[in-house]
Amino acid sequence: MSFTTTPLYGGAIAVDLPTGFLDANNIRQVPDHQEVYLDNAGYTSLVFEILQRVEKPDNEALQYHFTDLTEDTGDSTTVLEQGNAVLGKMSTTPLLTLTFVQTPAPPPPNARPKKEPEFVAIHLLLLRLAAQTTDILITINVPHYAGEYVKAEEGANGVTQLMREGEAVKNKVLESFEVRDWGLFRE
Repeated sequence: MSFTTTPLYGGAIAVDLPTGFLDANNIRQVPDHQEVYLDNAGYTSLVFEILQRVEKPDNEALQYHFTDLTEDTGDSTTVLEQGNAVLGKMSTTPLLTLTFVQTPAPPPPNARPKKEPEFVAIHLLLLRLAAQTTDILITINVPHYAGEYVKAEEGANGVTQLMREGEAVKNKVLESFEVRDWGLFRE
């Protein structure tokens, strides 16, 4: 997988993203506080969100954002891993991670058929910028559609190739993410 340095928020932030990912703003309107990138050859997406800082301890703030994403979806959610990580270019910035799988609820009887993933593997990264009263939330969403991915090999603990690719994207984001213009966070 090859990556290219990609400017976000007018170049105030930079991160290396997979070369085949396209800016969703070119095909639909994206709110100003978000940057969304879509895999041109698949279904994976990356969402960067600049949010008002949640005034809670780090782990509680992570749970707050996690709940905000998963509550009232009707999906079942399984947390795979939670912890801390370090940004390669901003090593003193608090960063929390949460990896989970969401499985959509079965459709109601007589519902119109629609294309729905079997499950979505999600990496949630939370950067806490106390001085800027900001949380930056990064989600890497890796949907798995029936018949369009290779099932996990025996002994792989349920980890598919798509999930490994999502992990590689997460690791590259951790390695390359940097704020280049702190003026972005001024009111």
